[in-house]
Amino acid sequence: MGRLKKKVYLEREVSWMYFNHRVLQEAQDNRVPLLERLVFLGIYSNNMDEFFRVRVAILNRPQSRELRQDSRSRKEAVAVLSQINDLYKRYAEEFEQTFASLKRQLEQYNIYVVGEKDIDNEQRKQINSLFIHKLSPYLHPRIFLRNSNFKDLDDESVYLSIRLLQRDGRKEYALLEIPVERFGRFVELQAEDANERKTFMFLDDVIRICLPYIFAGQPIVKYEAYAFKLTKDAEIDIDLSLEGALNKVDKAVKNRRWGQPVRFIYDRNMPPDLLKQIRRNFNIGETDNLIAGSCYHNLKDLMSFPDCRSSELKYPVWQALSVPEIMGSESVIEVIKRQDLLLHYPYHSFSNYICLLREAAIHKDVYTIKITLYRLAKHSVVAESLICAAKNGKKVTVVIELLARFDEALNIYWTKKMQDAGINVILGIEGLKIHSKLTLIKGRGVNIACINTGNFHEGNARTYTDLSLMTANRSIVKEVEGVFSFIQKPYLNGNFKKLLVSPLTLREGIKELINVEIRNARRGKEAFIKGKLNHVIDKEIVNKLYEASVAGVKIDLLVRGSCSLVTGVEGISSNISVKGIIDRYLEHSRIFIFCNGGKMKYYIGSADWAYRNFDTRVEVLVPVLDERLQAELDVIVDYGLKDNQKGRIVDGTGENKILQEGEAFRSQEELFNRYKRLCTDE
Repeated sequence: MGRLKKKVYLEREVSWMYFNHRVLQEAQDNRVPLLERLVFLGIYSNNMDEFFRVRVAILNRPQSRELRQDSRSRKEAVAVLSQINDLYKRYAEEFEQTFASLKRQLEQYNIYVVGEKDIDNEQRKQINSLFIHKLSPYLHPRIFLRNSNFKDLDDESVYLSIRLLQRDGRKEYALLEIPVERFGRFVELQAEDANERKTFMFLDDVIRICLPYIFAGQPIVKYEAYAFKLTKDAEIDIDLSLEGALNKVDKAVKNRRWGQPVRFIYDRNMPPDLLKQIRRNFNIGETDNLIAGSCYHNLKDLMSFPDCRSSELKYPVWQALSVPEIMGSESVIEVIKRQDLLLHYPYHSFSNYICLLREAAIHKDVYTIKITLYRLAKHSVVAESLICAAKNGKKVTVVIELLARFDEALNIYWTKKMQDAGINVILGIEGLKIHSKLTLIKGRGVNIACINTGNFHEGNARTYTDLSLMTANRSIVKEVEGVFSFIQKPYLNGNFKKLLVSPLTLREGIKELINVEIRNARRGKEAFIKGKLNHVIDKEIVNKLYEASVAGVKIDLLVRGSCSLVTGVEGISSNISVKGIIDRYLEHSRIFIFCNGGKMKYYIGSADWAYRNFDTRVEVLVPVLDERLQAELDVIVDYGLKDNQKGRIVDGTGENKILQEGEAFRSQEELFNRYKRLCTDE
């Protein structure tokens, strides 16, 4: 297998580009409601921003720690960057064509996205009024001077680069930030037939129209404005073992805006002299991902395009459901003591979990609550529930991961607030991210653990598919408590027989589960692996799966994101099939099912199959022991594998085909209908 590895290992970044193309393809799907297709364009754009800020930034670094972990040379990194750039250019053209097509289709429903040349005199008056009464105080041009330093520009923002032609023929240059955060990206303009026609304009174009007012009093005869966007290296590398970790992370987050540019996108119509001025002031070379694009950038804002009060152009609402076992007024704690519960968000409401926290916060027999938090909502009900518990005299311990990428500021905010409430906040382990999702509730006659596949985050729980196991199983509860002990004293390895915990037992545990299938296949026994996860990119595990395939193990996986497996290669991966589902919910849960000689084993948890999950994070997989819940996991995975509407073939080619064979089957819709029936039957 070793000598074949390079031929059958798809680089993670290239595979990720294929994944994001699946998102773009969803925006191109005529079966998806029009306004939802705009949302998918926004998701694609946002994903691409984060990809450049992180993965491309890592590849660009001469001595990247992650490159060393991946055993990739600088030469290999450059080759991957070349592939990324080729794919990016191809996909960017598709993106522009798709956006143009969607705008034309919206016009069939009397929804118009207009430019500055498409408005009438009445609408121009509206824009002038908007500028005078609202916009004007928030527009502050910065003039290009010989020693201007624009390194502080925020890569979350879009800027207009402005060329000003003076009466004497001289040119002056300026830049202006578009105040999207305050006003939104889209301005609705009223028309005479306002009840029927809805007209929207990018805030960028509104500002272009207002340039004469912004530069009033200047000897300028012509104004030109062209959008550009910077993407910067967003990595933070801090030694959290030192004093003042909170302040260090806080400072690093604020300094992120000073990161090195890794991408510069500009309006392809920008005049050469203006582009030259910008490159000079930003010290951007020819090889610094200088990309000519459309006149609009940061199109992640399409995720917030107005709903136009048009329900027919949106997905029908799927109301989150209560879990039948806890729909009444009975104690949630008592229900869990009787039987394990499995919640599946967002089909099930996250309020079911909040009910457990709220009860624990006031329950007279609960003494201790411990939880790991990776990402928190801006208005976190979870954090407020924990603060309430602390104020009620419970001993609350929160392990919070400060370096949850792009959510550091919120995590810092809640850390300080929880500390002020008397909560014992632990900031994690040096060199290991705390990525596990655990809740432990203990007291007199109360021993409950909750193991999630995703964050304790009510916002995520409305859009991400995740699972939550609630159990009073003594062995599991004891080992979850052991994980918290390991986090506090990592030099004590702990004794884990039920849980698979990284960086201690997860890698060897998964390899042994695969080895069991290999041995059984070689003996002529039934052997299979089924799973659902976000990434399969760890080279050792990829090679182990190939070994299993060669032995005759049937492997069926649902992989949303990066997948380095190349399927269908005769003699290597012909027993492996992979699908990636892109639909209204973001697939995020991790489920692992092993045949195990007929005595099947089921696990859920926080870990994907990536180097970081095995070796540089604290992750937990928990066995699901209840046969009822095992059957539910079978349904979830089998529905996904059966999906012939949103399940695209992930085979390493990037074609992302859908095999629409047989009766139409859309897994997310079928799951929602299933849960709805179960609630009704109860």
